[in-house]
Amino acid sequence: MSERGAILFARYAYPPNELGYCGPADSTALLRPTDIGGIERGARQFDGAWCYLEFLAESAGLDDPLDERVVEAYWIGNELLDRADPEALLARMRDRFRGQSGGTWREAAGSALAHHSFQVFDVYPWAGLLRASGSATALSVLDRCRIRTGVVGAVDGESATVESRPLTWTGTALIPGPPRQESVRWSTGGRSLIPGLAPGDLVALHWDWVCDVITQPQAARIESTEASRLAPALAPTRSGAATPALRR
Repeated sequence: MSERGAILFARYAYPPNELGYCGPADSTALLRPTDIGGIERGARQFDGAWCYLEFLAESAGLDDPLDERVVEAYWIGNELLDRADPEALLARMRDRFRGQSGGTWREAAGSALAHHSFQVFDVYPWAGLLRASGSATALSVLDRCRIRTGVVGAVDGESATVESRPLTWTGTALIPGPPRQESVRWSTGGRSLIPGLAPGDLVALHWDWVCDVITQPQAARIESTEASRLAPALAPTRSGAATPALRR
């Protein structure tokens, strides 16, 4: 098992786990980088994410779902996504999530993607709810649940001010809005999975948490992959489910 991959998974998975949306009951287990076995056990309890990680690993001929390349492909995106067959992914999901309602993923056909943006915009029902009602709650969840990019403006203890672009709803489309300042955390109780943070850092965000300091190519991949999901997920020919559920 890859230590670097396990820690990378924890960096992105901790925020929703802390909020109680997915994963193990003890979210602090993901903040113990010396306990790689504990992180792996916790990762297996993320039903949705683990399904994608297993699929990506198998598609790439790797035997470790927590290989760093696999984890990066799911949360950020990399060349492993190109090796994963969309139809095979849908077949895996139909088997794994049989009986689970929500989202438009069953209609994704050749566009299914083993990436977190697909989970957010196609598997969860929030995009359909937004299209049907313009729900402010749905817009907020989509914006916070996705992996988004930002630039650190200031650091104050375990918090930071970051400039990012929230999603906005035009009535027919989801698009990045004007830049805004938001307050986020990068550490809690002295625990963090990144060594530090400084003004000017380019970062990846999940809910109200800084997951990692990233490169420009990684930021571009996050943004372009998200853009590829927005139009299909909100297509008017699709029908969203009525019951919102966060399941990773």
